[in-house]
Amino acid sequence: PNINTEISLMNWSLLRLLFALSSMVSTVVFANNTSITNLVYSEKGLAGKQIMTKISDTQYSGSLDLRWNNRVFKVDEKIKLNGKGQILSFESAGLSPFGAAIAESFKWQDGIARWESNKEDGRIKSSGEQFYLPVNSAVVAENLMVQAMLKNIGNAIELLPSGTARLTELKTVKLSADSGSEQVTLYAISGLGFTPDFSWYDSQGNFFAKDHSGFMKVIREGFTLDDFEKLKVIQNSAEQEYLEGVARKLSHSYTTLLIKNAQVVDVINSVVLKNTDVLFKNGKVSQVAKNINVPESTATIDGSGKTLIPGLWDMHGHLSKDDGLLNMAAGVTNVRDVGNSHDNIMEIERLFNTNQVIGNRVFRAGFFDQMSEFSAGLSVKSLAEAHEKIDWFADNGYIQIKLYSSIDPTWVEPIAKHAHRRGMRLSGHIPAFMTAEQAVKAGYDEIQHINMLFLNFLAGTEVDTRQQLRFTLIGEKAGDVDINSKEFNDFIQLLADNQIVIDPTVSTFRSLLLKERKKIDPEFLAVAEHLPPNVLRQLKGAEMNVTDDLKDNYQAGADAMSALLKKLYDKGVPIVPGTDNIAGFTLHRELELYADAGIPEMDVLKIASINSAKLVGAANYLGSITEGKSADVILIDGDPLKDMSVLRKTSLVIKDNHFYRPEELYKILGVKPFTSSSHLQ
Repeated sequence: PNINTEISLMNWSLLRLLFALSSMVSTVVFANNTSITNLVYSEKGLAGKQIMTKISDTQYSGSLDLRWNNRVFKVDEKIKLNGKGQILSFESAGLSPFGAAIAESFKWQDGIARWESNKEDGRIKSSGEQFYLPVNSAVVAENLMVQAMLKNIGNAIELLPSGTARLTELKTVKLSADSGSEQVTLYAISGLGFTPDFSWYDSQGNFFAKDHSGFMKVIREGFTLDDFEKLKVIQNSAEQEYLEGVARKLSHSYTTLLIKNAQVVDVINSVVLKNTDVLFKNGKVSQVAKNINVPESTATIDGSGKTLIPGLWDMHGHLSKDDGLLNMAAGVTNVRDVGNSHDNIMEIERLFNTNQVIGNRVFRAGFFDQMSEFSAGLSVKSLAEAHEKIDWFADNGYIQIKLYSSIDPTWVEPIAKHAHRRGMRLSGHIPAFMTAEQAVKAGYDEIQHINMLFLNFLAGTEVDTRQQLRFTLIGEKAGDVDINSKEFNDFIQLLADNQIVIDPTVSTFRSLLLKERKKIDPEFLAVAEHLPPNVLRQLKGAEMNVTDDLKDNYQAGADAMSALLKKLYDKGVPIVPGTDNIAGFTLHRELELYADAGIPEMDVLKIASINSAKLVGAANYLGSITEGKSADVILIDGDPLKDMSVLRKTSLVIKDNHFYRPEELYKILGVKPFTSSSHLQ
C-alpha cells in the first residue's frame, strides 16, 4: 500500500493505508490480560499506536489510535474464537478519518455466518472454516488470519464474504533489541488487493513491521527505526522482485510494429484520420499514412473498428511501484507525481523508465508544507528553509513546487518568486487564511482540487481550511454558490487572464461527497463487477458523516463542481486531468465527467494528452501521434469521440519499444478485463 503525502481526500492510497495499518498489530504468544503495542511513524514522527490484548486463549481485544494531517482514525474491537482458532464473533466501533462512524459485527452460529458494517451486510451458510476478514478495521483479525494460514496446507485460507488469501514465505532475518532478539520473516499475502501485500511477522506468526512506501512506518515497540530501515530494504527488494517477474512475463518488446486501418486521433489539428496506418520503429512513431508498405514479416495489428489515441496523462498522482500496472492497463502512460518521498519516486522513475517494472513515465513535482499540527509530508520551519527546499528540488530535476495548507500566506509571494527564478512553476492547495484570488496574485501558476475555487467564496481568509471544513463546506454550501455572479465571473476571468491551470480531481471529490452507507462508490459503479472482491469492499460505505437532511446539499455540491468545470473550459481556463485516487480507473472516470459536463470529446482527449504534455515541457516528444515522437499510444475498442467510457476498453498500449496487452495486465491484478487484447498477425 502507498501512503500519499497529501492525503487530501479519501483516495485509494488512503483506503489502502487504513486497511493495512488497522490490520497490523503484533501479537506474540503472551499471557492472558497482557498487551502488545506497535508504533506507527509518519515523516513528522510518532503518528499512532496499535494495541492488542489477549484476554484468554479464545478472546482478544484491539485498539488503534492514528493521527496525521488533521485526521483521527480510532477503533476498538473484540474478537472471539472457538477452540480450533475459528472466528465465532467480531465487533468493532470507532471513527473513520472523514467522520463516518465505524460499527462492524460478525457472528458464526449454527452453520450460519452473519455480518454487518457501514459498508455491507450479509448472511451465508458456512462450515466455520472460512475466515471472516473485517472491512473497516482488523486490528486483531488479520494477525489471526496469518496464523491460521500458517497452519493450513498450502498456507491458504478461504475468506468471508469471498475470496482466498494465500501466504508466501520470502526471507527470514534476526534482529536484536535491549529486551532480546527476534527472528522475523517477510511474507507476501495474496488475495487482499490488486497485488500481494508484503509484511513482516515474527517466528510465531505475529505481525512485526511494514514499510508503506516511505510515508508510514510500523514496527513493534521496543525496536528502533534503525531496525525498521534494515527490514525496509529487504521488503522493498521483495516487492521489486515480484514486479520484475511480472514485467519479464508481460512486457513485449518490438523492433518494428504496424497498426493497420485504425481511426487515428490527431490531437494537434483536432481531426480524425480514418482507415490510417501507423508504423512504429525502435520506440518511435515512424510513419502515419494510409496503406503503408512493410515487409510481410512485420508484426502487424489490425486496427479496424478501433481508435488509436495518444497515451493518457494523469497529472495528479502519488505513485507506488504497483500503480504502474494499473496505469498501463488503463492506457495511462504518463503521470505527474505531485507528492512523494524523494527516495521512493526516484526508485519508481528508474524502474519504470528502464522497464524493469511495468509502469508509466514519471514527471516529478516537489512537495512541502509549513510545520504545524496540521502539516503533511515534508515540512519546513522558516521561509529560508522553504527557499532551500526549492533549490534542492530544482537541483534534483523536479519540474515544479506544490504547496500545502499550512503555508503562511505571507510566504507565498517570495516562494513563488524563488521558484520562478529557478525555472519552476508553483502550484498547490490554497493555504489556510488565504483566498485563491490572493494566491494567484501572489504567484500561483496552478491550483490543485476544484474545492479550492469554491472556498475562495465560502471560506475567505477567516476559515481554517486545514481542517475538515475544506470538505464539508463544499458538501453543504457549494450548491448555493452562484457561479454566474459578477464576483465569480471576475474571479474566473482572473484565472483565464493569467492562464492559471486547474487540476480539479472532480471524480475524487465526488467519491468523498456522494458515498453512502452500504453502497458502492458511484464513481466506480461502471467498473465494480470487474474488481477483485476485497478491493470492491473497500469502495463501499460512506466516508463523511452526512446526515439525511444534508444529502441533497451534497449532491448539489457535486453537481456544482461539474457546472464549474464547463464554465472554466468555456472561459479558457486551462484544465489538466488528475486522480489522487485509484490509479487508472479514476482517470477514466475523470475524463468521462469532463465529457458529461459538456466539454467536447476531442478537447477532452487533448486535455488528457497534448495539453498535459505541454505543461510539463514534454510536447516535443510526447502527447500526440506524430512522426518522430516517442511511441506513446493506446488502441481502443470503440470511439471515445462518441462515448468517453470506451476508454476502459483499451486493447493495446505502446510505450517506447515495448507494448502491453491490458487483458494480461488486468488478469494478474485480479481484474476482469474490459475487452480482449489486440493480437499480432
